[in-house]
Amino acid sequence: MSSATLPQAKKHTRLEDAQAMIIGTMIIALGVNLFTQAGLLTGGSAGLAFLIQYSTPLSFGQAFFLINIPFYALAIWHFGWEFTLKTFLAVFCLSVFSDVTPLLVSFENVDPIYASVAGGFLMGVGFLMLFRHNASLGGVNILARYLAEKYGISMGKFQMAIDCMIVLTSVFVMDVMLIAISFIGAVALNMIIAVNHKPGRYMGNV
Repeated sequence: MSSATLPQAKKHTRLEDAQAMIIGTMIIALGVNLFTQAGLLTGGSAGLAFLIQYSTPLSFGQAFFLINIPFYALAIWHFGWEFTLKTFLAVFCLSVFSDVTPLLVSFENVDPIYASVAGGFLMGVGFLMLFRHNASLGGVNILARYLAEKYGISMGKFQMAIDCMIVLTSVFVMDVMLIAISFIGAVALNMIIAVNHKPGRYMGNV
C-alpha cells in the first residue's frame, strides 16, 4: 500500500485528551497504591516520591508534585506550553488520585511479587495513555521523551536504566528483598512502554 492511500492520523480532541489524562492517572494511582501497600518503589520521579513517602511525613502525592516542579523548564523549552500544561495537569491529577485512592480502596493482604508485576503493568499502561495524548508525568519522563525525539534513544530502555539505578539507591531505607522485587516492577512498567511506544505504530496525532 502506497503512502498516498494510508489513513491520515486525526488530532485528538480536547475531550479525548481530558478523558485520557483522567483515566491514565487513575490507573497509575492504583498501581502506585499497590506498590505502597507492599512497601515497594519504582524509578524516576515517582521512585523519589516513594522514598520521601517512606522516610518523611509527606504523602506520595505531595512529594511527587514538589519533585516535578524543576522539570517544567525543559518541558517548556523543548515541547512547548501545551505539553507542559498537560503534564502539569497530569502530575496534579496523579498527586490527588494517589492520596484519595487509599480512602476508597484498601488492600489487606497483597503479595509483593503480585503487587510489583500488576502495579508495574498498570503504571505502564497509564504512562502510555499520557504519552499518546502529548502529556507525561514530568521528571524522567520528560527527559526520556526529549532523548527519544532528539537522538532516537528508546524511551523504555532509557527509563529502565534510570529506574534500576534509583531502585538501587533505596538500599539505605528499604529491605533488600523488597528492593529486588521492586526491580520486577520496574521491568514490567518499562516493558509496556518499550513494546508499545514506537514511532509510526500509533495513528493518533499526539
